[in-house]
Amino acid sequence: MRLLVWSGFYWPYIGGPEVNGVKLFSALRHRGYEVAVVTSHSELDLPDYDTFEGVPIHRIPLLSTIRNRDPAAFLAARRRAAKLKSSFAPDVIHVNLTDPSGLFHLLTTAAYPAPFMTVAHSPFKPAGVDDTLRVRMLKEANWVVAVSKAVLEDVAALAPEISDRSSVIYNGMKAPALAPTPRPLDPPRLLCLGRIIGAKGFDVALAALAGLSPRFPEARLTIAGDGPALLDLEAQARDLGVADAVDFVGSVSPNRVPELMNSATLVVVPSRREGFSLVAVEAALMARPVVASRVGGLAEIVADGETGLLVSKDDPVALGDAIASLLENTEMADGMGEAARRRVQERFSFVQQIDAYDALYRKLLEEAGRARNA
Repeated sequence: MRLLVWSGFYWPYIGGPEVNGVKLFSALRHRGYEVAVVTSHSELDLPDYDTFEGVPIHRIPLLSTIRNRDPAAFLAARRRAAKLKSSFAPDVIHVNLTDPSGLFHLLTTAAYPAPFMTVAHSPFKPAGVDDTLRVRMLKEANWVVAVSKAVLEDVAALAPEISDRSSVIYNGMKAPALAPTPRPLDPPRLLCLGRIIGAKGFDVALAALAGLSPRFPEARLTIAGDGPALLDLEAQARDLGVADAVDFVGSVSPNRVPELMNSATLVVVPSRREGFSLVAVEAALMARPVVASRVGGLAEIVADGETGLLVSKDDPVALGDAIASLLENTEMADGMGEAARRRVQERFSFVQQIDAYDALYRKLLEEAGRARNA
């Protein structure tokens, strides 16, 4: 089967959809799929053609032409996208609904008609805000996948007609080769990991740390990642008087995440919006309890009171109290970490994810064949 993946961001960009996508499409290739990726250069100076883990990557300036509103560049990108689609002749097209680049897929459907499915990775804008492109993508897709029940509810509210052609496929992860180590307790080490943007709520974690300092003066917080909010976070840490207790370590490659998790006492995910959370799964695989916001797919990963604790978003006091309860009850926290590891291995395995996408692509191909022969 020839699978064409349409995604505004792909390797070497590192984010939840990108990291999971690289693993998913490489695994499908090993199952006999012929996979090609159409993506954008975005901000990096990247070659137009590349390969990674055996998967060809075709970069077209999709996002920049939309941002720059350059008609000539837009038409040139559209022609390149149509030519690639026609020459590759995909059986199925997989569109990541994470950015506006899907517009070029919609504008080139005549170049090579093929069934397409789209994946919603995160909640959309608040209800009542017009998002024409995404709604159109939902309505025209042969199938809609959401990475959590929360995201599916969100997209179904925008396009109720997808109810009979949509499903949830959770992101999955392999258990790393590195075994979990005992959690460090002296000093306690908290970890936030991800792209440093407002939606991740790392500013709430800093405020919680400031409130915890009188009770746990030795506690340290590691913030791993990079992004536009980094300078603001550094300034906030200084203003709160906790700069000496915070380590900003920059971006961490996916293969180093298990080692980073092993260095943590517990993992904090204070997101304001979250469709899924690979970080919560990665923490659980290393038997680390998670304190997280009760938003989006996080409540489907973290079983409150069993594998971690959930609190209201934007509430540093509640976040700090939850962290303190796990720091004070080490036996309970250890049990939560072990329960989290068992839970994610049962419910969020990588093999389950591959099997689900494999079955869906074959279903779409079979339905397309029946429609042509009708």
